[in-house]
Amino acid sequence: MEAMEAILTRRSTRRMKPEVPERELLEKVIAAGRHAPSGSNAQKTHLIVVTDRRILDDLAGIVANAFAEMEVKEDMYISLKRSVQAARKGGYRYDYNAPVLVIVCHQKDYGNAMADSACVIENMLIGANALDLGACYINQLHWLSDHPALRAYLEGIGMKEEETVTGSVILGYSENGPIRQEKPLPGNPVTWLP
Repeated sequence: MEAMEAILTRRSTRRMKPEVPERELLEKVIAAGRHAPSGSNAQKTHLIVVTDRRILDDLAGIVANAFAEMEVKEDMYISLKRSVQAARKGGYRYDYNAPVLVIVCHQKDYGNAMADSACVIENMLIGANALDLGACYINQLHWLSDHPALRAYLEGIGMKEEETVTGSVILGYSENGPIRQEKPLPGNPVTWLP
C-alpha cells in the first residue's frame, strides 16, 4: 500500500479479534512509531508494548475503578465524561478488549513531549493500517497518568519515575477486516492564501 492510501484510508478500529498479531507485524508497527520525527531529534518517546492478557485486564480494572470514582462535571471533555459515565455503569473497558496495547510515555515537563508522542502515535496508526491491522488511539491512560494506583502499576511494568503517559494505541485484527474507503471530513478547516 502506498503512503497516501495508508493515510487517507486509516480508520479507528475498536472491535478486534482476541488473537495477538504475529510478532513480526507488531515489530513493524513499533518501528514505524520509533521512526517518527522528534524535536531536535531527541528520540525520548518510550513505548511499552503489552500483549499479556493479565496485565491488560489489571490495567482495565484500575482504569475502570479510577473513572468510577470521578465526579462528572459539566465542563469535562466529552470523551472523558463518557468514560466516567460508562465506568459507573460497570463492565467498562477503555481498551475495547484489544489483544495489544502500546503505552506511549515521555519525560514529565518536557516541552515537546506531547508533540513528539503524537508523531509516534500517528506513525503507528498509519503503519498498522498499511499492514491490515486494526488500531485506535486511546487517551484514558494519559488522563489518569497521575492516579496513584495506575502510576504504581505502570512503573512496575517499565514506565520510569520521571515519565508520564502521553497516549496509547490498541492493536489487533479487526473483526470485520480492514475498511478501505475515504470518508468526507466535516472538520479541520483549511485557509489557503494566494
